[in-house]
Amino acid sequence: MLTDPLFWLVAIPAVLITGMSKSGFAGGAGGLTVPLLALAISPAAAAAVMLPLLVYMDFLSVRSWWGKQNTAQLWILLPAAIMGIVIAYLLFDQLNEQYLRGLLGVISLGFGIYGLTLGEWSQRKPSSLMGKICATIAGFTSFVAHAGGPPLNAYLIPLRLAKTEYLGTAVVFFAVVNAVKLIPYSMLGQINLSNLLVSASLAPIAWLGVKLGLRIQDKFDEKQFKKIILSLMIVVGIRLLWTALIP
Repeated sequence: MLTDPLFWLVAIPAVLITGMSKSGFAGGAGGLTVPLLALAISPAAAAAVMLPLLVYMDFLSVRSWWGKQNTAQLWILLPAAIMGIVIAYLLFDQLNEQYLRGLLGVISLGFGIYGLTLGEWSQRKPSSLMGKICATIAGFTSFVAHAGGPPLNAYLIPLRLAKTEYLGTAVVFFAVVNAVKLIPYSMLGQINLSNLLVSASLAPIAWLGVKLGLRIQDKFDEKQFKKIILSLMIVVGIRLLWTALIP
């Protein structure tokens, strides 16, 4: 990976966007990262390279948002999310690379379309049961593609939390989810020296993304940025589905 120009071509913008998303700017934009990286490397390797970076970015972000989270909502969401992680872990060995590309394509395409069309339509406050369902899906999709943002947002946004409370809850939620994911990823052999070296080489880009996201939150049109990212998710999703169906 370190000597592949195509990898760096997709990895640098992907990690930068994820860092910005982790800062609380354009939440959910990080869902583009693994599908984008999967255009250059295997989906499993893409997810493995990103996880240490996500944990590092979570550390940077939680310091800015700690104390603003809704603890009651986290008690509803986190146990269900861990269940989703366990389900994904148990199914992981059944998925070969083509299946993973197809699954990533469906996730990327589906979440892109959802965000551009249905994402703002939900007006009714969801129940705690809906929160558990959304969190389970978020745990599953986060394990496979680090793309838990859309299902989490499907529950959190209709709650109409204050912006700082919403962002604090989302940041702490994913900090815990990503820390938990280190265990099954290690058990699957995905956390290894080779992948860690690639992650370390991208760490400065991750740091820059988080700092950039914090700096431009009040100076940049977040809605337009999210539309661009969601449109890219649709394009990347179609491409991944094509490569999965016609290898």
